[in-house]
Amino acid sequence: MTGELDTVVLTRDLPEQRLCKGDLGAVVHVHPDGEAYEVEFITLDGGTLAVVTLPADAIRAATGREIAHVREVA
Repeated sequence: MTGELDTVVLTRDLPEQRLCKGDLGAVVHVHPDGEAYEVEFITLDGGTLAVVTLPADAIRAATGREIAHVREVA
């Protein structure tokens, strides 16, 4: 189960938030029974891009066999 402060990967595009599938975020709150999560997405200089409430199927755990990829925020 995903917990607070876990690094997660977005599984879908969220254009209204300027987020793309594959973006990394940090869980800042777990809703009861893990039905939804508050996830913060930040820029590399530490600025918050978005804090979004997401259903469990919109994120997945990051794994040790993945690397981060950089993109410019539109």
